Amino acid sequence: MILGFISFLLSVCQNLINRICIPESAARVMLPCIEESKAREDAAKLCKRKGEVPMLSEEALHQLHIFIFVLGVVHVLFCVTTLLLGGAKMRTWNKWEKEIQQGRIKEREKTPGWMKPSAVRWIIAFFKQFYNSVGKPDYQVLRSAFVLRHYPNRLDFDFHKYMVRALEHDFKEVVGISWYLWLFVIVFLLLNINGWHTYFWLSFLPLILLLIVGTKLEHISTRLAQEAAECSDEASGNPWTKPCKEHFWFSHPRAVLHLIHFILFQNSFEMAFFFWVLATYGFDSCIMENRSYALPRLAIGIIVQVLCSYSTLPLYAIVTHAC
Repeated sequence: MILGFISFLLSVCQNLINRICIPESAARVMLPCIEESKAREDAAKLCKRKGEVPMLSEEALHQLHIFIFVLGVVHVLFCVTTLLLGGAKMRTWNKWEKEIQQGRIKEREKTPGWMKPSAVRWIIAFFKQFYNSVGKPDYQVLRSAFVLRHYPNRLDFDFHKYMVRALEHDFKEVVGISWYLWLFVIVFLLLNINGWHTYFWLSFLPLILLLIVGTKLEHISTRLAQEAAECSDEASGNPWTKPCKEHFWFSHPRAVLHLIHFILFQNSFEMAFFFWVLATYGFDSCIMENRSYALPRLAIGIIVQVLCSYSTLPLYAIVTHAC
């Protein structure tokens, strides 16, 4: 709906936008590539009288409408993928929930001594997000943390159903489009200048942020397990009485959700831009740049979408609610 409203505003303000004039030298600098540059249409006679050119021609506005439509379609498809993969991850927890309620899961083993150093925990947290982001022991510890914090008298609490509702609530947050996301899109389009390879370098940004967020969440999960083991050794009673939000950046778990929101939208934007250029100008276009840049961008987009949807977002939901 927001994308449609933006497209409507562009249509209403088309004549006004065409009257925005810039020097021809500046227009050449701002082109994403030189080979396919064409003469501007005489859509704004005012700019021609000044010896300048329109900042956006009628053809450019037309292509912008198409790109907004492609971005909307890709964003919706990626949001559906996020929900499906996140739900698939949580369905593996349902079996563990039944085993816990039936008393068929043994007590969690103590944390080995070699895992206690902080550096070792960070290394393990980095690699753990790729193969077993929430294993059965992790689920048991995080479930115990939540139940003993909020429902100490209901040990038969169905934590799995609660997490499904929690993921749906978080999903509403990460599929939205905020003003700062559009600000980043505008900056990106302005910086997509010939020779800068901005599209290629910015494609690594969602991946880098995702790895940082996933590592942080895995580290928090490990800290919670270690604190539970230490409290059990000291026989100090309920290990979940003290708050654990201090483990998050700025003691604010929602900051992590905002980062995930940015990662998913930026990845949708990257893939939408890729498909739009492919459909409009072709794979060999100078806007697409060479194949050595295009194929890695496509691979990174797929990796980010799968890893964030299947691993990071469910991990965020269970860790934040355990605190």
